[in-house]
Amino acid sequence: MSAAVVDDSRGGAVMMREVRWTDVPVLAQADRVLFAEDAWSEPTWWAELAGRPRRDYVVAQAPDGTLAGYAGVDCAGDTADVMTIAVCAAYRGLGLGGRLLGELAVRAASAGAQSLLLEVRADNVPALALYARHGFEQVSVRRRYYQPGDVDALVMRRRLP
Repeated sequence: MSAAVVDDSRGGAVMMREVRWTDVPVLAQADRVLFAEDAWSEPTWWAELAGRPRRDYVVAQAPDGTLAGYAGVDCAGDTADVMTIAVCAAYRGLGLGGRLLGELAVRAASAGAQSLLLEVRADNVPALALYARHGFEQVSVRRRYYQPGDVDALVMRRRLP
């Protein structure tokens, strides 16, 4: 897919593009900052990118080259799964999470998916609000899924056009 530009309201534009192999160290570092215990390591990122074309990842990059966010989807048949979605702290509140989620939905639909699934921590209030705004509905709960902490995972689904 071609790169898309998102206005970042601070005078610049955030460009969405395919993840490159050279992004792996930056993505792994961002994951450590954003997800702590749940962070993906560099080997995990390598394995995810090796899963292309079924696995599809995009980054949002600021004009200065800084990572603003990233997201990925696993397109396997009529149901696609959001593998990850993250917005770096300096870019929150600008609508970037919604744009990343929308990009995943477009990519999943283009691959033939009829619905998009995701798992989210039950205590992640901002993510739950984002998903609700974008048409996701809770379909089940995975009790004590996230460890440590015994936090439930909510499984959510959005039907695609």
